[in-house]
Amino acid sequence: MKINCLLVDDEPLALKVLENHIESIPHLQVIASCANAFTAMQVLQVQLIDLMFLDVQLPTLMGTSFLKTLRNPPKVIFTTAYKEYAVEAFELDAVDYLLKPVTLERLIKAVNKISKEPIPVMSEEQKILEQEGFAYFRSDRKMIKVRYDDILFIESMKDYVKVMRTMDKPLLVKQSISSLENMLPANQFVRIHRSFIVSIQKITAFTNHDIEIGGVEIPIGRLYIQHLERLQK
Repeated sequence: MKINCLLVDDEPLALKVLENHIESIPHLQVIASCANAFTAMQVLQVQLIDLMFLDVQLPTLMGTSFLKTLRNPPKVIFTTAYKEYAVEAFELDAVDYLLKPVTLERLIKAVNKISKEPIPVMSEEQKILEQEGFAYFRSDRKMIKVRYDDILFIESMKDYVKVMRTMDKPLLVKQSISSLENMLPANQFVRIHRSFIVSIQKITAFTNHDIEIGGVEIPIGRLYIQHLERLQK
């Protein structure tokens, strides 16, 4: 399952570094980036945020003070150039306290503290494939190129997944649905059930219980109802 992240930092360069690191980690997706606590507060009121990367030294309201104002805060990883606030940060139940410049290795170590499984890192090749709009799937002893816009939905079938396509017959691929979820771009696909990933673009209708794609009704799992928020944007 994706970890929705909010980045709060008034330094554009620091934000860019975090964004670049997060692009390499398929489990993470940036929902919003903010330069101050008040904008971040507005995001938290309307978006489901799992993890907030929070700078300490923010204009008007410090990051530690901002965190104290939140009744139900998300998990927080502080990112700062100052060592002296570490004790206060951990007293506020921070997941970790990262000193700038934040490295990818240190970021992964911090995120692993809240993840049930080790965080995979996206290779440069995977980044290129995402930008190109296609991926390769191994099926029938061949590597088959499939464009993202040709995928309707993906169904888990024990040790295999079935990739349903618009222009061709389904592909049967020996791969877990969780690994596919990590591989596919989060802005184009959403997992709605432990057995189904769907193309957001191909959805024709949905309720709180199911999603319709090409006349096929696909159930929404109870644990994935929160993902409906992404469809309503």
